[in-house]
Amino acid sequence: MTSVVTRRSERRVSPVFLGILAVAVVTGWATWTGFAAQPGVAVFLFVTAAWVVSLCLHEYAHARTALHSGDISVGAKGYLTLNPLKYTHALLSVVLPVVFVIMGGIGLPGGAVFIEHGRIRGRWRHSLISAAGPLTNVLFAAVCTAPFWLHAVAGVPLGFRFALAFLALLQVTAAVLNFLPVPGLDGYGVVEPWLPQAVKRQVEPFASFGLLFVFALLWVPSVNAVFFGAVHAILRALGVGDLDVSAGWSLYRFWA
Repeated sequence: MTSVVTRRSERRVSPVFLGILAVAVVTGWATWTGFAAQPGVAVFLFVTAAWVVSLCLHEYAHARTALHSGDISVGAKGYLTLNPLKYTHALLSVVLPVVFVIMGGIGLPGGAVFIEHGRIRGRWRHSLISAAGPLTNVLFAAVCTAPFWLHAVAGVPLGFRFALAFLALLQVTAAVLNFLPVPGLDGYGVVEPWLPQAVKRQVEPFASFGLLFVFALLWVPSVNAVFFGAVHAILRALGVGDLDVSAGWSLYRFWA
């Protein structure tokens, strides 16, 4: 049914996304081969471009799941083209997350695609739409860490290995943050369909402040330590050591 109600142009991959993907591929190759005269610059461009690609895939997962759940409006809005410029707030969805990566090495979730929930029937479908985005980050993290948990890092050049470790950190932090059941984040979107109407009405005014609240909490040293302790524990379980992540962070911040 969706192939009938969505035009081919609404599903064509955007040149903007292809350009970002090309940057990730070329700089990834430069990092792997050591072609770049300044490896830190190549790592910076590779990780940043790959991070933006993951943001696009995150939002695409929301939109695609919504499409198959009944919201056929996502095609006309451009959400199926993977073009980050089509998102509700391009600044919040792409620019701000990249700035936070540069400033603090944290995968701040973006925000994004407007889903017409009135078109969707069934609580499970609403929950799945919200979960689809962070599950994409989980999958991305699994791919980034594959050489580590497959015990194949011996054949991976050090610069690329460190870049993958730092990129994995961003994906894990994004997944953990997004799955928090805080209004405004995807985790709340997963549980929200199952809450009583009275609770929903009380929580709704705070939805736009949820991410700011979480970010403010991360400035508290004790909370920050617990959060990143959990993130690093997940990475260690996937075979990624703290030294790999630290080296990746240092290479990424080549100007420091």
